[in-house]
Amino acid sequence: MKKLLTATMFLMMLFVLSSSTKQFTIYMIGDSTMADKDMKKAPEERGWGMVLQGFFTENVRIENHAKNGRSSKSFITEGRWQKVLDRMKPGDYLVIQFGHNDEKSKDSLRFTRPWNEFAENYRKFIRGAKEKGVTPIVMNCVARRNFFNAKTKAEIDDEALRSVNRDKFSVSDEKINSDTVVDTHGDYAKVPAVIAKEMKVAYVDANKISTELENKLGAKGSRELHMIKYNGKDNTHFNEYGAHEIASRLVDAMAKEVPCLKKYVRHYDYIVSQKGRGNYMTLQNAVDAAPMGKKTKILVLDGAWAKPNVPNGKKIKLVTYSNVTIK
Repeated sequence: MKKLLTATMFLMMLFVLSSSTKQFTIYMIGDSTMADKDMKKAPEERGWGMVLQGFFTENVRIENHAKNGRSSKSFITEGRWQKVLDRMKPGDYLVIQFGHNDEKSKDSLRFTRPWNEFAENYRKFIRGAKEKGVTPIVMNCVARRNFFNAKTKAEIDDEALRSVNRDKFSVSDEKINSDTVVDTHGDYAKVPAVIAKEMKVAYVDANKISTELENKLGAKGSRELHMIKYNGKDNTHFNEYGAHEIASRLVDAMAKEVPCLKKYVRHYDYIVSQKGRGNYMTLQNAVDAAPMGKKTKILVLDGAWAKPNVPNGKKIKLVTYSNVTIK
């Protein structure tokens, strides 16, 4: 069955993308760095949770309840946590990631003190999951791309960064005086690890993982991860490339901390989704991007597609979810 897609031979390869028939859902709660995005309003922006489905086999369902601008407090007071709690069932998983908006001390609807209400909200999420027979996976907040060593920028209005006039700002305007990322989260990045240890649940240090990626790329290269690439200002939210880079690392960390997830994790060269959950919006664009002579794996998550035109010399293995059609 492991044949290649070439210009002279087009084979649809429909796999059962798992060694097990078990079906379960990974629920996600958090803020805008994780959330699904409105493609009409923010065509380049992605939360890392929005693209997570492409890193799992089809029998794993990602249900992303993360929402722009929410803190652990407002997520509860708005009734969003209760909605998730009511939907979860035994055998599911819950990924928890807050912090960016809990820091907003001037906003009484969102602000929490790190070692008090913030910590207790994490306990609340974990207890609720356990009572439903759901496995919690605790994460701390991802890093902001901040290479400026100054007073902690906890009061940054992350949501307002989207409204920056793209013609008014340039990346050359940003202040940089550090070779490595300067933390802006303080105790909000520390609390989740303590609570996870206290309650004996899995913990993923998303802040460390994202900081390491930012530092690897450097002050200039890390612009490619964020919306600053498009509006010259936003170092908090991810673009399509950044979301996939973060999700790729976090999914492996999840599988390491929760080993039973490992057999469901997959990595592909390209992921196609009409809904913006891949790194290509069309199948033909993914095929066009594939290098000559190199084996390339393409996952198609959704949609109905025309048979792509494959140039001679391209070696493509195509994997599709069961709802996909190619004619």
